[in-house]
Amino acid sequence: MRAKISYAITAAVLLFYFILVGSRGVMLIQTGTVLTVTFGVAVLILPVIGLWFLWKNTQFVRRANALAAELDAEGGLPVDELKRTPGGRIDRDSADEVFAKRKAETEAAPDDWRSWFRLAIAYHDARDTPRARKAMQRAIALHDGKPMEA
Repeated sequence: MRAKISYAITAAVLLFYFILVGSRGVMLIQTGTVLTVTFGVAVLILPVIGLWFLWKNTQFVRRANALAAELDAEGGLPVDELKRTPGGRIDRDSADEVFAKRKAETEAAPDDWRSWFRLAIAYHDARDTPRARKAMQRAIALHDGKPMEA
């Protein structure tokens, strides 16, 4: 729940920023000189890109959460078996051990979205966010019936 609140606050702040920047772009365009219109259009591009990125990221998070809920209902969410340091951080060797197990499961069932979901969690625990995201995207695609290339 804490992550959802943080995400909502971040999205709200970004939306406010996009509106603020967009209004400045419109003001520049309304000035009417060649230079200010050029700058105004350039300034308007930034909120458009930001909104697109926020939209795509929100879709990804919602779809990943839907998979997590479905897997939880099936009783298939991975159990947290990771060792932790006294400070509460995940022990790297423990994360590598669990990752190896999840990778083997995924190699044994490459068309199963559940194994890709669990692999994404293992990547995340191993602090490999780009690969975690790619694995989750693959899980989403397989769940939706759209197999992806490796």
